[in-house]
Amino acid sequence: MLTITRALYDQIVEHARADHPDEACGVVAGPAGSGRPERFIPMLNAARSPTFYEFDSADLLKLYREMDDRDEEPVIVYHSHTATEAYPSRTDISYANEPQAHYVLVSTADADGAGPFQFRSYTIVEGVVEEEEVKVVEAYE
Repeated sequence: MLTITRALYDQIVEHARADHPDEACGVVAGPAGSGRPERFIPMLNAARSPTFYEFDSADLLKLYREMDDRDEEPVIVYHSHTATEAYPSRTDISYANEPQAHYVLVSTADADGAGPFQFRSYTIVEGVVEEEEVKVVEAYE
């Protein structure tokens, strides 16, 4: 289960809406080994595409060095889908290389009549996708 604060949830959704019609992407870092998402890090979609996202390699290297210096790890890796439901594509699955991370997808399309967006979380380990519950809290205990 992913437990996330309302503030982080809102920041991810706002980023997805702001970058629409292109896909948005980013990371929420947290203390290494804690599984607690704390620091919102919106990234630039280097592909600038409505159907694909790509982290800029220089930005990603800088981010990983910064997280290493702060003893953090990526707790959430997120991106948006602009025309489809919030479910990992084959490309998303092939790029998922953080087995401890929660992969959050936000759909900015009303693909299923569930409303203007969907916010869903998955674990992706060795190509196996499992959806998990998302618990939104005001603050961590």
